[in-house]
Amino acid sequence: MTTKTIFITGTSSGLGKLTAIHFAKLGWNVAATMRTPEKETELMAYDNIKLFKLDVTNLAEVDSAVHEAIAAFGKIDVVVNNAGMGSYGALELAEEATIDWQFAVNARGPINVIRKFLPHFRAEGGGMFINISSFMGVTTAVPLGSLYNMSKFALEGLTEGLYYELKPLNIELRLIEQGGSTGNNFVNSIRWNKDENITAYDDMMNKIVGMMSSGDSSRLDDPQIIVDAIAAQATGESKQFRTVVGEAGKGLLALRNSVPIEQYLETIARNYN
Repeated sequence: MTTKTIFITGTSSGLGKLTAIHFAKLGWNVAATMRTPEKETELMAYDNIKLFKLDVTNLAEVDSAVHEAIAAFGKIDVVVNNAGMGSYGALELAEEATIDWQFAVNARGPINVIRKFLPHFRAEGGGMFINISSFMGVTTAVPLGSLYNMSKFALEGLTEGLYYELKPLNIELRLIEQGGSTGNNFVNSIRWNKDENITAYDDMMNKIVGMMSSGDSSRLDDPQIIVDAIAAQATGESKQFRTVVGEAGKGLLALRNSVPIEQYLETIARNYN
């Protein structure tokens, strides 16, 4: 039986690293990408993991990483677009560079990777893209996250839209809608939109910062359930197009689907009054 290969973006920490290790233990070859592979030590312990330098916003690095991974393993079966970052704070206060960065990493990044892999998947007669979204891509559950939500809603639309054009080519698409999980550095890497001269958003900002920095693990999922959801898609155990992971996301989605959108928005807003 031919060993399968998975290509994963954003494997320097958190979910990406756990996913790389999980697939290595399953016996897959793993192309693990990150911005600074020279700093990585843990993944180097696995003979079936190879590291590649990749910033998903850098087209030259995307081109190099994809070609080098294909050369190293011969064939890539599954691509996991995991790399992602977040900005929070009032849209009015966001710097222009932050707006562009949020879209560049979370939406344009997967586009860059997908476009470079499509010729390979066409030549091989198929493949699979697993895009790591968020339940914030199908719900709006936290104020001051308009830019992050925008990027994940865009990823959802991209993936659904691609379904139609890639299905005839035997190229599959999947969405994993995760929530917050323990062991990742998402909160620590958030870009906060602030302006000391504008205080209109301070009350809400303090609530959101407090919520995110509280360290309340009851709000967070075990990352292994997200890894297991990714593995279920990659191995064919699950055929779901969209998989919501975690009780928080499932509850929010159930609420959103059960009431008019106006009622949903008011219900969420009341949580932060």
